[in-house]
Amino acid sequence: MRAKGIAYDTGFVRNGEISVPDFDLDAVRRELTVIRDDLHCNAVHLVGGDPERLEQAAHIAAALGLEVWFSPYPLELNPDEILELFADCARRAERVRAAGAEVVFVAGVELSVMNSGFLSGDDVMDRVTRLLGDPAEIAGLGDRLNEFLARAVAVVRAEFRGKVTYACIPFEQVDWSLFDISSFELIRSAEVAGQFAASIRNVVAQGKPVAITGFGTAAWRGSGAVAPRSMEIVETEDGRPVRVKDGYVRDEGEQATYLRELLETFEAEGVDGAFVYMFALNNYTHRPDDPLRDFDIASPGIVKVYEDLRWEPKAAFGAVAEIYARI
Repeated sequence: MRAKGIAYDTGFVRNGEISVPDFDLDAVRRELTVIRDDLHCNAVHLVGGDPERLEQAAHIAAALGLEVWFSPYPLELNPDEILELFADCARRAERVRAAGAEVVFVAGVELSVMNSGFLSGDDVMDRVTRLLGDPAEIAGLGDRLNEFLARAVAVVRAEFRGKVTYACIPFEQVDWSLFDISSFELIRSAEVAGQFAASIRNVVAQGKPVAITGFGTAAWRGSGAVAPRSMEIVETEDGRPVRVKDGYVRDEGEQATYLRELLETFEAEGVDGAFVYMFALNNYTHRPDDPLRDFDIASPGIVKVYEDLRWEPKAAFGAVAEIYARI
């Protein structure tokens, strides 16, 4: 595996609100150094909705010698708003690349479900519910999305001279001729476990470099079986966590085992890069004395974050570090 990476949250923007209110560049530098030195990563997937923050983090990561995957992550935007965001971010990513860094531009993540204009539905949960209830919703999606991606890639390449990819959900039927790297959000669940390795093998066999992004699970017993939905044990309002549902038991070992198994599978099947999701999800706070508000139990982060923004490694941190140190 060439790129051994992890996703780093710079703040998701939804309806004008950002999930990480304070962005301390000294803390960013410390955490990216931990990602390089303690987790043995050589690449980082910088995700978020604020272009300035993405550029700031990218310069820090580049100075540390990390390969930068510059990834604007639009949420609940329309296609024109997405293109505006991409153009701004592409200019910023090019400044980082032109200074000597290895930079890959990620032209969106799961755009069809995370934003309007591709599927019916008022928000992401509505769109997902409709997809699960009526597979006919997918009809024509590939054509609509690829038409947009062609426009998006043209906007990005007008400003950015490095490699470009898109982090897809497999059902989106992406035209990979548009991109330099094929990137898949592939999350193993019990339903697909028997075919999971073969699905990786099949995409690698297509010849283009393959990256796996967005994979991970939460730290509760049984989460690995339902990994794509492991965050759903938390009730939310306007995207913010408000309460942990009853009946779930914290199990950091399950998260660690899950990530170890997937990374070993990706290495065995010859993927070019893997990006664990994620280092920390800062708004899913760890409150060990308040089980109903201990949102970290549902976080895919490999560190647990306290209300004062201190963090501690979970068992998954050690699992990722061990795998990356030896592959």
